[in-house]
Amino acid sequence: MTNQEFFAQLWDDYVAMTPQAQRIHDAFLADGETIINDHVAFRTFDRGPIRLEALEPHLLAMGYTRFAPYEFAAKKLRAFGYLPPSDDQPRVFLSELKCDELSTQAQASIDALIEQIAPQHVASPEVLWAGRLWAAPSFETYQQLMAESEYAAWLSIIGLRANHFTISVNRFTQYDTLEKVLAKVEDLGIGINDAGGRIKGSPEVLLEQGSTLADRQPFTFAGGQTEEIPTCYYEFAKRYHDDDGQLYQGFVAASADKIFESTDVRGERSAGR
Repeated sequence: MTNQEFFAQLWDDYVAMTPQAQRIHDAFLADGETIINDHVAFRTFDRGPIRLEALEPHLLAMGYTRFAPYEFAAKKLRAFGYLPPSDDQPRVFLSELKCDELSTQAQASIDALIEQIAPQHVASPEVLWAGRLWAAPSFETYQQLMAESEYAAWLSIIGLRANHFTISVNRFTQYDTLEKVLAKVEDLGIGINDAGGRIKGSPEVLLEQGSTLADRQPFTFAGGQTEEIPTCYYEFAKRYHDDDGQLYQGFVAASADKIFESTDVRGERSAGR
């Protein structure tokens, strides 16, 4: 599988979960913009065959290199950024939940999911859009996880897949600021994540980011209960050059912390969704 094929498959899975992304993508194309993907992000648990260090080899095999570590203490997460083998390919952001920092009950619920994973399902890069590798949890389990970690609850029902793609605003001409991009998205009737401000970051930290609020889809939980759950979202990033004239390649932890909240159920409620 080539890198191009990998990201094409990933995109197809992503837009099936995130119809708003295709609408946004098509709207900017219709206005004559060129869309380049700045980065793609994944979520996982730090347990069993889907922990970060077990998934990372799929990225390394595609020519990616580990760039920088990130910690999100309040959300109990660790992450790494990965640089692509060529500038025309997206960066990757891979995070994992530090399960040991959750309650014994939450850890037991997560372990019950992890134990269902068949080894053959994680042996190829397709695992990164495989979705849920376990049976759906009960809605009660989902809510119990939600009480401790929105990330854990999301992952328990959504599974492994890109939680967002990111448009590079640097490549735009008409919509050359992040505020112009966000205004265009709102004109499409799509909500913006305003946790920490509509625009996270600044030219001073060399990166500005904004994102939509996640799409929603109904999911059937164990026992047959069906509930509408936040799925995935679209992000927008503008990078700046450092004092040496080099385009910033990393991520800003304080901004990424708030971008995570694009899938929060509580965040959507506070935003009136």
